[in-house]
Amino acid sequence: MADHFAEFSLPDTDLTRKAYDLVFSEATETIANHSARTYLFARAIGERRGLRPAADYDDEVLFLASVLHDIGLTERGDGAQRFEVDGADRAAEFLSGHGLDDERVRVVWEAIALHASLGIAHRMRPEIALTHAGTGADIAGLDAGTLPEGLSDRAHGAFPRGGGGPEITAAIIDQIARNPAKAPIGSFPGEIARQHGADAPAPEWRELVASAWPGVG
Repeated sequence: MADHFAEFSLPDTDLTRKAYDLVFSEATETIANHSARTYLFARAIGERRGLRPAADYDDEVLFLASVLHDIGLTERGDGAQRFEVDGADRAAEFLSGHGLDDERVRVVWEAIALHASLGIAHRMRPEIALTHAGTGADIAGLDAGTLPEGLSDRAHGAFPRGGGGPEITAAIIDQIARNPAKAPIGSFPGEIARQHGADAPAPEWRELVASAWPGVG
C-alpha cells in the first residue's frame, strides 16, 4: 500500500498518523478522501499566498484541522449540534486525549467549527483560513485554478473523489432529517436544509424581533 505521507510530504508525526487513521476508520471513503485532499489544497493555496509552513503557520495543526474537519459527519461524531461544531468537539476530545496542548487544540477547534463560515473564516489566522480555503477548493472548486499544475490529478489519483460533494451534502441532510436542531437559523447547515427542502418549520426573523421584549417601551 502506498505511503501517502511520504508521497505528498505530509507532516509525519505520531499524532497526524493517528488522526489520519481515525478519519479513514470512522468516515466514509468519500469523506476521508475529501479530508485528505483538503489538506493538500489548503497547503498549496497557502504557498500561493506566500505562507510558509513553520514560518507562517503550524503545519501539523493545519493537517489535523483539515483531516478532521468533517468528523462531525461520522456516526461517532454525530451529536446534537450543527455538524461543524460536533466535529470540532470530537476532534478536540481526540487530540486532547492524545496529548496536544490546549492552545493548539483550540486552533483546530476553531478551524473545524468555522470551516464552512463564508465571510468569517478567511479573516482568521492562517490555519483556520487555509482549512476553509482547502474545503472550498475541493468541494466547490473555489480557487482551484490557482493550484499547482498536476496537483489535482495527483490528489485525486491517491484519494479518489467517489461521491464527492453531493454525497457529503447528502450526509449533512441526513443528519438534519433525523434532528432538525442541527440546522439552526442562519447557519450553513440551515441553508443546505432550506435549499433541499429538509428544513423544519422555524419562526421568521421578523416575527422573532417583533415579539421580543413585549411591553417594554
